[in-house]
Parts: sequence; structure tokens; C-alpha cells
Amino acid sequence: MKKLFMSAVVLFAVSQSFSQKKEPAPATSTNSWLKAGFSVGVPVGRIADYTSATAGLEISGQIMQTQNFGLGLATGYTHFFGKDKNADFGVIPVGLMLRYYPEAKGFFVGSDLGYSFLTNVDKEAGGFYVKPQLGYHDYNWNIFGFYNQVFRKTGYTDVQNVGLAATYNLRFK
Repeated sequence: MKKLFMSAVVLFAVSQSFSQKKEPAPATSTNSWLKAGFSVGVPVGRIADYTSATAGLEISGQIMQTQNFGLGLATGYTHFFGKDKNADFGVIPVGLMLRYYPEAKGFFVGSDLGYSFLTNVDKEAGGFYVKPQLGYHDYNWNIFGFYNQVFRKTGYTDVQNVGLAATYNLRFK
């Protein structure tokens, strides 16, 4: 857990060191938007013994703090399909979205950090999650690969999956 927290801090610090040294931009219709899309993936780790695939919705709101650094809120829903008579369940994340865009169009790196609620799981409230991402963006679309892990205090396994996602930028103007 400490390693993941430190990784997030290093990602934030590195992205700030590469960004232009300007005052944070106020939210306007030209630098703020919603991102809405979908994801597909496969479970990894011990949870893969009980689930076969994932599908989800991605929703986030982003404000470009500088020309290269985006900050926002992320949520959505990921459905884990049970296998071998195991029940399906879902994950609802609520977190902070951090993105670093080296260029106006091209590759980006980022992560979501926060808390995920589990649905259809007895006696489980959820846990801290981290979702590092690497992808490609342009003015309208973001396509990225991700790893997502929900750290559970109880139970015997964390909830993990890897996948691909695509989001469309819904602008406010």
C-alpha cells in the first residue's frame, strides 16, 4: 500500500515538473469537460478464479490545470461476470483523476485514486483503489489501457482487472 501511495506521489511530482510553470487555470468552457465511455477487461490475480470478464462505464469530469496537466473526479461502474456458478458483482469507484498530457494530441499517462464500493458481495463495503493508465488522446477521444486494483481489508483477495477503455470528451460550449 505504501509503495502504491508513493508511486502516486511520484507520478504527481513528475507531471508537475514537466508542466509549464503557470498559475492554475480557472475552470472555463474551453478547458473543462466530461469524459464518458466504456471499458472491457479481464480479471487478474485470485479474483480470476471466480470471474471471467469485466465490462464497465467510465465517467469523469476534468479541468486542465495547465496546458499539460489535468485534474478531475472519476466514477463509473465495472461489472465482474462470475464463472463456475459464482455470482456476478460490481465495483463503483469514486476518486480523483490525474492526467499528464505531454502534447495536445498523442500519448498520456495518468491514474485514478480513491475508494471503490462493491455491489452484490456479502459483508464487503469496498476499499481503496488505484487505476494507472497509459493511452492516446486527441481533441475528442481518449483510448487507454489500465490496471485497476481495489485493496480489500477483509476477505481473502483484492479485486483486480486489466483492460482497455475509450472515452469521448463532452465539451461545455
